[in-house]
Amino acid sequence: MPDDRAEISLCEPFVQRLDVTGASITVFDNAGRQSTVCTTDATATRLDEVQFELGEGPQWSAIRTQTAVLIEDTTNPPLIEFPGFASAIAELPVRAIFALPMAIGAVSVGVVCLYRATPGPLATIELEIARALTDRASTRAVRRTLAGAADDESSPSGSVPALRREVHQATGMILVQLDTTATDAFIRLRAHAFASGRTVEDIAHDVVTRVLDFRDLP
Repeated sequence: MPDDRAEISLCEPFVQRLDVTGASITVFDNAGRQSTVCTTDATATRLDEVQFELGEGPQWSAIRTQTAVLIEDTTNPPLIEFPGFASAIAELPVRAIFALPMAIGAVSVGVVCLYRATPGPLATIELEIARALTDRASTRAVRRTLAGAADDESSPSGSVPALRREVHQATGMILVQLDTTATDAFIRLRAHAFASGRTVEDIAHDVVTRVLDFRDLP
């Protein structure tokens, strides 16, 4: 059984040492599948969930470009690059977002996503500290994800989203049901969640428990 406190502590240094309100750490595998290692609060959790569900947002851009995405004010100018994400977080107490890519050597492995309830940039020294903390967290975050994947009985605390095994499992089941690719299966899973007003995790659970079969959908 993993130490939930150890998980959360990966995120806490960012909040303790930087002028930010909350943080999350997310690891991506080489197929683009996402596992959330820790979040500090409900808003950080929701920011992570929205980006997972929509497949867009600062953390996706950071992992794709391997450069930090620094949004000093989420309302001025609007998040033109991420219209769905901007709409989804409009009611959240988030006015600045800073997504920093994690790497081990030359390999991108995930993202640290920081948010603040007030607008404004990170000071230069804070950005340096954020990068150092990100480098320090990278290996531990990947180790935590691998340990979680190997332990079917691991159970994150209420503030930490589950490592999304059911989503990965459901994607594989949809792949077989529709005789399609993993990418298309996940897109269909996400699209059905959006259309039904539910989370991707909820739909995945229905697929895994055989409440929902995508072959039965119109």
